[in-house]
Amino acid sequence: MKAGEDKLVKKIVKALAPKSGPRLALSAGDDAALLTPRPGYETILTCDWFLEGSHFLPRKHPADSIGWKCLARAVSDIAAMGGQPRCFLLSLALPDRLTLREKGRGSRWLDEFLGGLRRAARRFGCVLAGGDTTQRREILINVTVVGEVLGGRAIRRSGAKAGDRIFVSGVLGEAELGLQKLRRSARIPQKSDRALRKHLYPQPRLALGQWLADRKLASSMIDLSDGLSSDLHRLCGASRVGARIEVAQIPSPQGPLTASMRFDALGLALNGGDDYELLFTVSASKAPRIPRSFEGLALTEIGEITRERRVVLIERDRTRKALLPRGWDPFREGE
Repeated sequence: MKAGEDKLVKKIVKALAPKSGPRLALSAGDDAALLTPRPGYETILTCDWFLEGSHFLPRKHPADSIGWKCLARAVSDIAAMGGQPRCFLLSLALPDRLTLREKGRGSRWLDEFLGGLRRAARRFGCVLAGGDTTQRREILINVTVVGEVLGGRAIRRSGAKAGDRIFVSGVLGEAELGLQKLRRSARIPQKSDRALRKHLYPQPRLALGQWLADRKLASSMIDLSDGLSSDLHRLCGASRVGARIEVAQIPSPQGPLTASMRFDALGLALNGGDDYELLFTVSASKAPRIPRSFEGLALTEIGEITRERRVVLIERDRTRKALLPRGWDPFREGE
């Protein structure tokens, strides 16, 4: 390991050191970390890439939002299983211009990135356990999160049954709306903009996921990272079922959509990614136990699981059409 890498690693570890006592038997700084599992709990493992050009634009996205979001994305997978995060591994590839400290060059971006990551780690109760660093011309980030859930309580994608009601949290399409605003603005818009904040600083629905798991309310669940149209297909495929979705019930972005931008609210809600809301199913007998909101977060019933293995959209005039998976797909031509 080069001396420069040693300094970078020390900077990362110092920036992300937890305020409270360590939750790991051995944390970052050794060859590997040691995690002691809690008795009666199962371990959840997940990881996510966060890549320059594909997932963020360095000239548009603030460094602190890149730090926040790279962890939030992976933590959302823990929320989707009703678990809680414990620690994470950070693999970071950076160009020299973002790590050199001669005359202050590069240090501001790295400081802001680590600041956003530190805030996210403390917000989600997830401590740094280790990782790796290297040099590259573009920014590549990979985050692995270790979580836990009480044995037998994990909510999977594969548990939906015909007749189950389909619910979503929050408003769908807001993050995509925020991205479109960011791309079309000469300057970074005000962070007070609701849609922009949702895109830059997503909030994994950890409390909601744990509440559903603790009360055994959800039969299946997935987080909406790639868009409702795509992620609903994944849940139905895992459960070997279909779904009917009511257009009139889908919570989409509201408010003035300027003629010059011509945002399609329904299209954003169906196909926009990065919302990190929860899509979950509940049996008909338990559906009345789902409140209209949870800790201020709206919960909306949008449809029903069917035996027929097709995903159908019911229009406002009651006509039906197939709902195709048109959300984010890095392997789709043109994306």
